[in-house]
Amino acid sequence: MKHRTVIAMTAGAGPAVGGRLTGVAEGRPVVLRDGSAVLIRQVRSTDAPLLADGFARLSAASRQMRFLGVKKELSAAELRYFTDVDHHDHEALGALDLAGGHGVGIARYVRDADDPQAAEIAVTIVDDWQGRGLGAELLAQLSDRARQEGIRRLTALTDAGNAAVAALLRNAGARLVRRGRGTVEYEIALAGSPGAQRKCALSRAARTAQQSSAAMAWSASQRSARS
Repeated sequence: MKHRTVIAMTAGAGPAVGGRLTGVAEGRPVVLRDGSAVLIRQVRSTDAPLLADGFARLSAASRQMRFLGVKKELSAAELRYFTDVDHHDHEALGALDLAGGHGVGIARYVRDADDPQAAEIAVTIVDDWQGRGLGAELLAQLSDRARQEGIRRLTALTDAGNAAVAALLRNAGARLVRRGRGTVEYEIALAGSPGAQRKCALSRAARTAQQSSAAMAWSASQRSARS
């Protein structure tokens, strides 16, 4: 059976052990629209314990929304699948709270085996970090990574009642392509018109400026902490 990824804003997972950042991680600091800062980096196979921890903190309703059915636990095989990624056909980006080191969000794509220029995506954000712009930031960075790997079209399957995801996808230029029993599917075209490409370039420039500010702020806080 083909694995389907589902986009939701209910769960959290990030690159750390035991739910907290345990060392200096590679990645880019980003300041969100409410002023909070996160570190976004590629997920590693050693992040499985944090993914399991994030899943354990989900309510039954959140699990239902994320997995479109009853889900009591993640198997060892599922944890490996979600964290042991090749960063080409399967990419995952995790976000960590710079203040506390906790994983607060994750975004991934999985390339379609039948269409190498297409991939399914999933974005998950912990409940208390929703509404800050983290989902949009993760989706934007994931889209950039997809372009770099030759992907031109993203699809997202989500619960029909998930208004937050619908808004996130519409803001990213997605169009509704299919309705199912309790689900909807969206599509985002990455290879757009010159105008769309210019918009993406401007968006990347704005994010780069934001990330530079975050990096300087983070460095200053680290120096203060050591003094």
